[in-house]
Parts: sequence; structure tokens; C-alpha cells
Amino acid sequence: MTAETTRPRGSDYLHWTKTQPPARFDLTASGVPAYPLRDLPVALDDLELSGPGGYGYAPLREAIAARYGVPAACVVQAAGTSMGFHLVMAALAGPGDEVLVEHPWYEPLPAVARFLGATVTRFERPHDAGYAVDPEAVARQLTPRTRLVVLTNLHNPSGALVDEDALRAVGEAAERVGARVLVDEVYLDALFDAAPRSAFHLGPPFVTTSSLTKVYGLSGLRCGWVFAEPALADRLWRLTELYANVGVHVAERLGVAAFRHLDRIAARTRALLDANRAALSVFLDARGDLDVRVPVLGTTAFPRLPVSDSEAFCAWLREGYETAVVPGRFFGAPGCVRIGLGAEPAAFTEGLARLGAALDAHARD
Repeated sequence: MTAETTRPRGSDYLHWTKTQPPARFDLTASGVPAYPLRDLPVALDDLELSGPGGYGYAPLREAIAARYGVPAACVVQAAGTSMGFHLVMAALAGPGDEVLVEHPWYEPLPAVARFLGATVTRFERPHDAGYAVDPEAVARQLTPRTRLVVLTNLHNPSGALVDEDALRAVGEAAERVGARVLVDEVYLDALFDAAPRSAFHLGPPFVTTSSLTKVYGLSGLRCGWVFAEPALADRLWRLTELYANVGVHVAERLGVAAFRHLDRIAARTRALLDANRAALSVFLDARGDLDVRVPVLGTTAFPRLPVSDSEAFCAWLREGYETAVVPGRFFGAPGCVRIGLGAEPAAFTEGLARLGAALDAHARD
């Protein structure tokens, strides 16, 4: 078992994303381009600055609940998925507790747990197994001190899907030691009609987070949420008093407007991702030097590169080819890179071509 306890000052990955110089062909984003306000049918009343809030804005809670078939009492609004999983971890884990996190991981997940004083342990989602979740491997890492098991579905960074049978088995194992299972589902809607129901529906051990950020291009609204059983939902609402206290009302009202037109927004995303998945498929089929073990389902792909130092390669790619991808070290997999499918199709295709040219040049050198 690998345990990590040092409290971070922040997120290395998010600091990197905020401080990198812009690249002409940016394939780092895990979400789609911003959805413009001019394309969202809104009235002046939707831009009201102040209004009822307290523990959430009731019309927004009800819109989220209706969309995902969840009781409104189980919906906790949050400032994006990031605040959602912070609330869950703060409610369930602290000093002396263990938080068991998938690996490769989205770096802010273990960073938040360590910040709260918990000990981070990990279970592997092996590259050679297509980043599948093995419930028996999870169970072997559980201890009486484990309070929370954390995974992403779709997996960030690989985009691998965890099916309900595997999730249910993880939940049963967690229940045996008195732990909960946090599933971040922010990419799950990228499956559109084929998306499974939220893991929240699998029973009381499950807590889920999501938002309108990655799949819908509405990051600016910070419209996120947690699904939790009512007693835990109440605890999360009380914690919001110590963080944001109340939501930004105009963003809440625009969130309601977005839910009214979410199918229309999703159609725009679907067209973009379909085009970029097709381009990525052609690119990967033409290359024998990139090892990808899962179908590209969501907004990211995570190939293993034929290089010894992917971070140095990424810096060279940015400087020499004006193209950016995310080094795998931020996910605990330094031999890989994450490619985001959220760029406009023409830029995405050109970015792939430049990635290929850089790989060819590296092989020659």
C-alpha cells in the first residue's frame, strides 16, 4: 500500500494549467469550448443579481433533480465539481482517516484529501487492463481507517467507463469497512444517449459529483452539484457556510436557463466530439508508436508515448510545434500524455498532425 500524507499548498496540475504560455494548437483542455451567452435564450429576469438562496436556489436544485432522476433533497449545489468533491471529502475524512484514490488519478483529488489531513492510499487502474476498476484490488486496499473510496467515471485521464457491476462491487466492499464511495461523473454526459445512470442510484454508500462545465462548455457558471443521501446532503449544506456561504444568484438563474436548453447545448458538444473522435481514430490507426488501450468515449485520451520523458517531450512539442498536451506526471503516469478532444475540429486535427510530426522527429533523433 502506498500512502501519502504531506499537505499540499495547492494543486500542481491546476497551477500548471493556469501558468503555461498559450499554445497555438491547445489539446490540453478536458472540456469543450465555452458556450456563448448569445446562443443561450435568456430574458433579462435570468440576469437578476440578487434573490432567494440560503441552502441553494430551489429552481436550480429542482432542475438538476429532474434531469437525473434524483430527489431534490439529495442535491447539493456546489461551485463546480471541484468544490463538490472538496465538500464531500471535508465531510467524510480528516486527520487519522484514509482516503483510497484510483491511480492514475486526477491530481486535485488526492491533493484535497491530503490538504484535509487524511492519509491517501491508492488502488491501481492498470494501463494494460484498459484502466479497468478491479473491485477485488480495491477491497484489498481497504482498512478499518478507510472513510472514502474515490474514482472517476468516465476516468480522468483515460476516459475508461466503469460499469455498474464493478461499481456495485466496490460499494459492497466499502460498506464492509464503513466507507463511502465518491464517484466524480463530470465526463459521464459525454456518452449522451448511452450514458448510464448516476452511481448515486446504486445505494447509500455512493456519493457523486458533476457539473455543467466539461461536457456543456458552461464552466463560467460554476454550476456543480453533489448527489448524496439526505442526512449527508444536510452535512454538506452546513459546510457551505464555511466556504462560499451562498451561491452567486445570477449564475444560479443562468444555470436554470441552461437546463431548459440542455439538449440543444449537448447537440453542439456531440457534433464537436464526433468530429474530433473520428480525427483521433484516423490518427491513432496510422501510428504504431502510441499505446491506447481503451476506446475514446469521452473528452480525453491517454496514450502511452514511445519516449522516456513525456514532460520533456511536451515542452519540446509546445516550443517547436506550437502544440500542447498534458504531461502524464500530473496523473501519476509519466510515460503518457492526456489529449483533450475539446478543441475546435480544424485546430484539433492540425494539433494531431503536429504531434505526429514531433513523434516522427523524436524517433529519427
